[in-house]
Amino acid sequence: MIELHDGERLDDLMRSGRVIIQDRNEFCFSTDAVLISHFPRLKKNFRVIDLGTGNGVIPLLIADNVKEICAVELNSRAVELARRNVELNGLSEKISVVEGDYRRHREIFKPESFDLAIANPPYTPVKNGEPNKLSSVARARHEFTATLEDVVTAARFVLKFRGSFCMIHLASRLCEIVDALHRHQMEMKRLRPIQPKAGRDANLIMIEAIVGGNAGNLQILPPLVVHNPDGSYTDEIHEIYAT
Repeated sequence: MIELHDGERLDDLMRSGRVIIQDRNEFCFSTDAVLISHFPRLKKNFRVIDLGTGNGVIPLLIADNVKEICAVELNSRAVELARRNVELNGLSEKISVVEGDYRRHREIFKPESFDLAIANPPYTPVKNGEPNKLSSVARARHEFTATLEDVVTAARFVLKFRGSFCMIHLASRLCEIVDALHRHQMEMKRLRPIQPKAGRDANLIMIEAIVGGNAGNLQILPPLVVHNPDGSYTDEIHEIYAT
């Protein structure tokens, strides 16, 4: 029997019978995490690092398709949940949860030791918007603990030459993303815009960049539309959740 504490709930991930414990008082994972977990081109021999894993949802979703995953998280409560979720789903031999600040990557990891880095980082600079009063939510949405520069820097440090970096972020920050990638010897090779509804401007993008990649040959994929006009999920979103 699964033991839940006050404020916790158990959600079905609809993947290999896996479930995830979430705390209603913390930042629960959103569609963004599910989308970016389906974006990388995974291989069975990959060593993967999830930069800012939260309660561990991305590792749980990709575990069947890679060799091993290192899930890094700064928030102690999220670390506790992530470790329980890994154990609950019988994935302790494949997923390791590291409590730490990936801005201190040089102290925690060996350089160029992973094939793929995934990130669903805080999107919003602290100077913009009104941070949520719930501190864990604020940290997840605003760049209090990690900026765009921080996550790109960490990704480059841990990735092997020709390794892949996949990230979901605000479409409005694309120019900043490209600049940061170039300064850290990574070249964007795939980009997919995400539209809240058909006909709307993209509000998010998913990108794949390659360490040491040559300039050019960027593949711009068709937009991923999240909602139908009536607010329901599109068929593609349903397919993503079901696979």
